[in-house]
Order: sequence, then C-alpha cells, then structure tokens
Amino acid sequence: MSCPFIAYTILLAAALLDFGLGDPWGWPHPVRWMGAYIQSLSNGFNYGQGWPVWGQRLGGALLTLSLILGSALISWGVVALGMRISPLLGWGIAVVGTASGFAGRSLRDAAAEVLVPLAASNLEGARQSLAKYVGRETAHLEAPEILRAVLETVSENTTDGMMAPLFYGAIATLWVPQLTPLPFVMAYKAASTLDSMIGYREAPYTHWGWFAAKTDDVLTWLPCRWFVFLVALCSGQWQRVWQWCCRDAPKDPSPNSGWSECAYAAAFGVRLGGTNTYRGTVKVKPFLGEPLHPIDQGTIIAALRLSRSLYLITLTATGGIVLVWHKVFSI
Repeated sequence: MSCPFIAYTILLAAALLDFGLGDPWGWPHPVRWMGAYIQSLSNGFNYGQGWPVWGQRLGGALLTLSLILGSALISWGVVALGMRISPLLGWGIAVVGTASGFAGRSLRDAAAEVLVPLAASNLEGARQSLAKYVGRETAHLEAPEILRAVLETVSENTTDGMMAPLFYGAIATLWVPQLTPLPFVMAYKAASTLDSMIGYREAPYTHWGWFAAKTDDVLTWLPCRWFVFLVALCSGQWQRVWQWCCRDAPKDPSPNSGWSECAYAAAFGVRLGGTNTYRGTVKVKPFLGEPLHPIDQGTIIAALRLSRSLYLITLTATGGIVLVWHKVFSI
C-alpha cells in the first residue's frame, strides 16, 4: 500500500474512532499537556508583565512557535519510534493521536449535556452544564439565550474542533503522506489551544497572547472559508449564506468565528450574537443573521447533523483526491 493510501486510512480510522469513542474521561489527552506547558511558561515569566511591549510579544511568540513546532516534532517522533518497533504500532499511535485532535463526538456530547436538562425544564441544570463549555456567565440565562449559546458553540467549534484539524490532516495526507496526518493535526491543535488560553485582548494577555491569537486566525482562515462554502452547498441556502455572511460576518472582531456563526445563522434562518457577560463585564457582539425562526432544540440537532455532513464530505473529498492522484501517477 502506498504512502497516500496509508495516510488516508489513518485519517479515516481516526475520524471513525473520534465519532465512535470520542475522548474517554481521564484519557491522557495531548491538549492537557499543551495546556500545562502554556500555563507553566506563562506563569513562570508572569506573562511578561513589566517587560516592554516588544518583549512581551517576543516572549509570547517564542512560546507559540515552540509549542506548535514541538507538538509536530514530538508527535512525528513518537510515530517514527513506534514504526521502528512495528509498523502496526506506529500506525496505531498515529490513529489514536490523530483522533485526539478531532472533537466531533465531544461536541455532540457537550450539546446533549445541555439539551437534556433543558428539555426537562431544568434551567439550572442546563446553565451548569453550559458553563463547562462557554466563557460567558450562564447563571441567569433563560432558555432562548441558552439555546443561542449552544448554537454559537456548535458553529464555532465545528470549524475549530472538527473542520480545521481535518483540513490540516487532509493537507498532510495529500502533501507529505509519509509523515502521517498526526504532526499537522497536532500543530493546529497547539495553535488552537494557545488561542483559547492566552489569545485575549485583556491584561495580562494583551501582548503576551498577541502572536498566538494572530497565528490561530491565520491557520483557521482557509478551513473556515471551506466550512462556509460547504454550509452554503449543503444547507440549500446558498444565496442567503452568501448574502448574510458578506453583510454581517465582517462586523465580528474575529476574522473567523463571525463567518462560522453567520453561516449557521443563515443556514437555519436564525439570529446569533447579542449581549453576553464575561467575568462581570458586559459585551455586546454584533448580530449575525435575522430571526426568521426561533432557535429551538430541533435547530441544534439539525446543526449537529449538518456538522457531521460537512465532516464526512471533507473526508470523502480527500479520499477521492488520493484515488485520482494514485491513478494519474500510476499510469
């Protein structure tokens, strides 16, 4: 079996493993190690507080590059070591490691954890569950705001947790299949973890996390546009997705999350954005879309199904390219 087919088989097996098993509780997930590294260095240098602005940005940049490159190199090394012992062991490590970079099952489970108590009119239970997955304060949210938060989380994390890692896994499969998809997936996962931990505009992250935030924006830009294209294609709302995204998405301060959320708002004819509270500070995000329909539990379920469809289409397209590539160059 040639390298592209092996790499694609690893990518496909990893996707199936994620959908079937997800991240078992207590599993030594790579993101935990990444988070510990980020926290240790950030605390050790006190986020560069007292340094000049250029020093804070340089320190944050070195942290960012060291984690992204280190994650790629370590994952490549672990697979290479496994391959020296046995190809099956190396491939198994690559499958499990790559699966840990995907969050399809985790996203579905998180949404269900909020929807189940909400369906039973247990607002307090839904608020507590939602608080595990979002940064906004949830203690006083009513059902419509809880549902909005869940849909925003599903739309944004479909890009960050599903489509972008898969996109870079597919790039590795097609470009450098001998490496397996794992190093590229882990490199993106490192960038995403950095952004979620230090990529904020508030002190002490303002300058320390600047490079991490910009790196994540750049790496997510292309997968996000692929995501929006697929939403428009699969939702049957091509014109509305295009019009609403061009009109509303640029209003969001993020170059990516606004597009992800607006694409789902257009697909289901709802409105996202509005007022949220973060650690006592009220922030008003721009409205994305129009409230043609209310957001209900059916909307969330449909969004999760659409996310799965986009994921499977990308997997299938990657396999098709591998097959065509093999046919062309084997002639």
